[in-house]
Amino acid sequence: MAIGPGLNIAVDEKRFGVSEPLFKGLRFDIAPGSVVALIGPSGIGKSTLLRMIAGIDSDFAGIITVDGTPAAMAPTPGFVFQDPRLLPWLTAMNNIRAVDPRCTPKQAASALQRVGLADAAGLYPHQLSGGMQRRVALARAVAVNASLLLLDEPFVSLDRALVAEMRTLFRAVVGDGQPTVLFVSHLADDAARLADRVIVLQQRPATIVADIALPIAPRSRDEAVLADYRQMVDRH
Repeated sequence: MAIGPGLNIAVDEKRFGVSEPLFKGLRFDIAPGSVVALIGPSGIGKSTLLRMIAGIDSDFAGIITVDGTPAAMAPTPGFVFQDPRLLPWLTAMNNIRAVDPRCTPKQAASALQRVGLADAAGLYPHQLSGGMQRRVALARAVAVNASLLLLDEPFVSLDRALVAEMRTLFRAVVGDGQPTVLFVSHLADDAARLADRVIVLQQRPATIVADIALPIAPRSRDEAVLADYRQMVDRH
């Protein structure tokens, strides 16, 4: 897999109606192949920013580019929403193929294999556990665009065992290549375990109050390192 694209975010202003701006003068870059956590309280605009980067929401002043191409014109990113959003009348394989008509059965099967669901291609969502549904959602994102992944609270509402399982899967998928990954969370622990950089948003309009590098590779972080990284994020 080729290294993922670089992102440039330059949002002059984003608002809904006549309300106070959600973003004003928000600017940062994301290096190709990096894994960045976007941390901040609920309602600050993290999910909105993901949709803007994905080209889904273009109603703002400014520009967001993906390898120099405006986001709305760039290749569709792999997007994992807060809930799996699987179509109940389609099998796991066809849920993956539904988002991209060019996705062949072989490609969909390969995506399912990457998330450990090689034997679940013919199952419907009601036949899958909650964790398996999350895996299908991740497989769908990888099938759409394995080089740019945007994840919106991918571990929300999961029990601790399932969170650990999904984090392991996340590391495995990211470790298969060099994708560019931006994931949203409100938990410092997610960032400490998975990211190599953390951007912390606060206030309104949302402001970057911290931009933290986490240089030790996620697979090499012991509990002492994780505690230190969590503290670095929580400090803000």
